[in-house]
Amino acid sequence: MAAFIKRFEQALRDAFYEHADINQLSLQRGLPASVWTRIMDVVPLSVAIPREYGGRGCIVKECLALLSAASYESLPLSLTFGINIALFLEPVAKYANEEVKGPIFNRFLTDQCMGGLMITEPDYGSDALNMRTSYQQEGAGYHIAGTKHWQGLTGQADFWLVAARSQLPNGELARDIDFFISDNALPTQQIKVERLYNNLGLYMIPYGLNTIDIHVPAQQRLEPESTGIKMMLDILHRSRMQFPGMGMGFIKRMLDEAVNHCSQRMVGSSNLLALDSVQFQLSRIQSAYTICSAMCFRSSQISGIQHNLAVEGLEANAMKALVTDLMQESAQLCLQVSGANGYKISHIAGRGIVDSRPFQIFEGSNEMLYTQIAEMVLKKMKKGKETNLLAYLATFDLTQHAAGHFKKPLDFTPGDVLTQRKLVDLGKIISRVIAGSYVLAIADRGFRDDLVTGCIENIRMDIAHLVSNLYLDSRSQVIDDYVSGSDWLSFT
Repeated sequence: MAAFIKRFEQALRDAFYEHADINQLSLQRGLPASVWTRIMDVVPLSVAIPREYGGRGCIVKECLALLSAASYESLPLSLTFGINIALFLEPVAKYANEEVKGPIFNRFLTDQCMGGLMITEPDYGSDALNMRTSYQQEGAGYHIAGTKHWQGLTGQADFWLVAARSQLPNGELARDIDFFISDNALPTQQIKVERLYNNLGLYMIPYGLNTIDIHVPAQQRLEPESTGIKMMLDILHRSRMQFPGMGMGFIKRMLDEAVNHCSQRMVGSSNLLALDSVQFQLSRIQSAYTICSAMCFRSSQISGIQHNLAVEGLEANAMKALVTDLMQESAQLCLQVSGANGYKISHIAGRGIVDSRPFQIFEGSNEMLYTQIAEMVLKKMKKGKETNLLAYLATFDLTQHAAGHFKKPLDFTPGDVLTQRKLVDLGKIISRVIAGSYVLAIADRGFRDDLVTGCIENIRMDIAHLVSNLYLDSRSQVIDDYVSGSDWLSFT
């Protein structure tokens, strides 16, 4: 694995520093074909193809290492690979008909193909269960029709997994969801791009609006182990558990850039590292680095395609929401200590802020995921007839390793009825205790003690702040007719 990742890293250096200038590339849409070719010549997507089809075996730690290496240089590139790996190749490896796997994987290995996933629709967003894209059986295949948008790699992917619901005889749509493979090389399976969006950041990745009116053979329908909804949850939860791979290299780059700048930037007779506030800011990025490392360690153990993750929403949500918050915070801190230079789109921190921001939104907005985390834990507490959060987390398998490190702030009763804003805070608290358990688990395997100690201290501080928010009686609401009586000029 190490030799493969080194070849990939060398390809990135050649493509972004020798062949072209990554700082200039960051200002344009897409990548030149010659840059793509140099990167894809090392066949990076082979990490997500089973060995029996010529790939490297769908080994999670290799997938995460590849994503990390990519995100150290370019977060959009890492997301491109993340889309291909988690949202196309792994689902095909696990759920596709054996008849279609070989030809698809062969084209990825030899023709530098790409694939993506189509779920989101203009009128439904995260409400995937009410999607309107439908399919009907026609002869030996299916006719699929509908509209999808905000799919990464719009107009660029060669293959798509398209989510749709069966149209019933009465015209209604079935509750369950199915997935179909479309091959853009075939006229009957081509998905029409209505328009591309002018997305803010992630310039390398095209997003847009797609119209679907395709016919696919029966063997291109994925085969769920039970229901289509559970298959979708398995796919999405596995994808969320690979977010730490994309976060790993990105956060490490923010840390390296920030430390390097602060070491060289002189203020008076000393450098920026002599300032206590700078030490605190850098410790926050270093804590994010430690948490993300621990998440990668955990994900490599539990998120392989041999596992069904349909019911692992709590852990998947906690990983995705927290690591993406840490990515954004790390970029903000790196920019802050970089001063005016950081406020350039050609600066790694400047574009890092813009590129990492949508990670907090797509695949479930973080507010929604934190709410779900809190609701799941409260439901478990109610079932176990436990009202004290510390008492419950001290026995819960995902948190028991760390709960004792945060005894004082966690020793309270959340209550039965919380507003959504309080549920979000509670979800943030729980996700950080889960992350603390990950950190202690990797510490048990020899991860360096000083990083662990500093990380646990930062998590303790975060939890204390969030718990204090729970006690605030915040009921502020939007006032629709706020203009009346609020013009400051009238009071002068």
